Formats: sequence, C-alpha cells, structure tokens
Amino acid sequence: MLSLVVLISGGGSNLRALLDASQDAEFPARVIAVGADRDADGFAHAEEYGIPTFSVAMSNFADRDAWAAELLAQVRSWNPDLVVLSGFMKLLPPEFVEALSPNLINTHPAFLPEFPGAHGVRDALAAGVTETGASVIVVDNGVDSGPIISQERVRIAPDDTEATLHERIKPVERRLLIQAILDIANSAIDLKELS
Repeated sequence: MLSLVVLISGGGSNLRALLDASQDAEFPARVIAVGADRDADGFAHAEEYGIPTFSVAMSNFADRDAWAAELLAQVRSWNPDLVVLSGFMKLLPPEFVEALSPNLINTHPAFLPEFPGAHGVRDALAAGVTETGASVIVVDNGVDSGPIISQERVRIAPDDTEATLHERIKPVERRLLIQAILDIANSAIDLKELS
C-alpha cells in the first residue's frame, strides 16, 4: 500500500478525487496526511475522511528556506512513500525537492512543456491555441519542467474563458493523477527511471 502526503493551497479538488478513489479497497494507495501553506479550504475534505492535516505558513518564517525546512520536517514526520503537490502554489527550494525526489509529483493544467507556471490556463488562451491539456510530472528544480509521467490534450472552445477551460481541464488532471498513482503503486511506472 502506497502512503501519500498531499500538499494543497486551495480547494483541494484533486485531493477530493484521491480520497474518493482510496475508498475502494482495491485502490493501492492511501492519503495519510494533508498539508498546506495556509489554512486551505481543501482541509474540509481531509477532515471529512478523518485524515490529519497540518499547515506551515510562510509568513511565520524569516525566509523561504526556513519555511521549507519546517514543511519538509512535517512531511517527513509521516514517512510517506509519495508526496503529491495538488494545487500547491508555492515554489519549493532545491533542498526540499532533492530531499524527496523522485517521489514528489505534481499536476499542471497544460500540456507541458507548453504553458508552465502559475497561469497555464490563462497563458494558453492568450496564445490563441486550439488545444491545451493536463500533465502529471515528477517535480524538479525548474518551474513545471520535471519528467512527464502522463499527459492528455484538452480542446479549447472558441467561447472558453479561463474559468470554463479550467473546469474542463480539472477532471482530466484528476483522472491522470489517480492513474499515475495506481501505476506507481503497481510498479508500472518507476519514478527513478523517469528522473
């Protein structure tokens, strides 16, 4: 059984999908803790499922490195097999990434390497392309530049707004994430080979 710590910053829709999937006795992974960089709305999903939560706010630390060191200590205290960044909106310093690599994965609402960064959906619309996508990657020290685990294209409709397009990407992200975790748990994907 693969143990997961999920890090969020917002509503936790990917977290919710993981928690729902893990209710199936056949699903080979369990979320053991949920962390955030703030008091995130997504904690409500964890609480509903009786999953412990922790918050490490950057504002409580002198600098990013001190914050990341505490976040890493909190994550490590759970001894997870895999850490999932799920809408976690803070850049993590190299020491954090290297401590957990390659067992640190992230989702992104674009078909990487297209449109990396915090505004992938907005950037795709601004570029006037007809397709974007969703990706699951191994986190490295770049911005959404790690090895790709899986990805899928999503068509952009002529009347799409950032909100409508993002809502169509989210279910694809959730499905890709759940499948990636299944594949990692079942040894169909070896993160060390990807890195």
